[in-house]
Amino acid sequence: MRFCRFLHLGALHFGVIRDGRVHSVDDRAPFELFVNDGESIDLQSVQLLAPFVPGKIIGVGRNYADHAAELGNELPKEPLIFFKPPSAVIGPDDEVKLPAISERVDFEGELAIVIGRTARNVSASSWRDYVFGFTCADDVTARDLQKKDGQFTRGKGFDTFCPIGPWIETELDVSDIVVESKVNGEVKQHCSTSKLIFGPGRMIEFITEVMTLFPGDVILTGTPSGVAPLKGGDVVEVSIAGIGTLRHRVATG
Repeated sequence: MRFCRFLHLGALHFGVIRDGRVHSVDDRAPFELFVNDGESIDLQSVQLLAPFVPGKIIGVGRNYADHAAELGNELPKEPLIFFKPPSAVIGPDDEVKLPAISERVDFEGELAIVIGRTARNVSASSWRDYVFGFTCADDVTARDLQKKDGQFTRGKGFDTFCPIGPWIETELDVSDIVVESKVNGEVKQHCSTSKLIFGPGRMIEFITEVMTLFPGDVILTGTPSGVAPLKGGDVVEVSIAGIGTLRHRVATG
């Protein structure tokens, strides 16, 4: 099932996508059971939004060996986690705004895990029981500020620095699927999730040892090598097999 959030005729709706059409749903809590309310709309006639507004966004850094190597970092011995604020979230075809105080802002295409049930002290073997689905994300990063600060919060926390979408795919085996990023049509990243250092089970186990995850929380699973700086006017596309393509634009702040 593909779950989305969209605008149509000025009104906000949640919906399920089937056969090129959006079927709106009558329950506005996307992580609970819902049923169709009967309205069906052509997908091309709606504006897709970020499919949800997460309570918290937890990133897992340096989770592909090739990306750690390209930045000159050692491989982590356990998941390296950080936060991005919900205010960073934007949706498909929205604009990432480059902050004037940064001289280098990179794209980072990633698989995102969407939590569906309250999770605390989850075992790695039961991680899928707590997941609602998966979507595409761009963990946009002010690389110069990240290096200057020695930690991730400011460099990854600017408004618009977390494009998510275009929808949530609820039924997907993510053990070996391709994550690909393009900038202005040129492939910059292309790697399988089989190359993750820490898989979804270990990530969720580690995070829930620290904090409770709630429905709608998001885990960004890490980015492969190929990150590069963005400039105003660029168009970024993050595509994940079995999900789709998240497209967003880049503008100067």
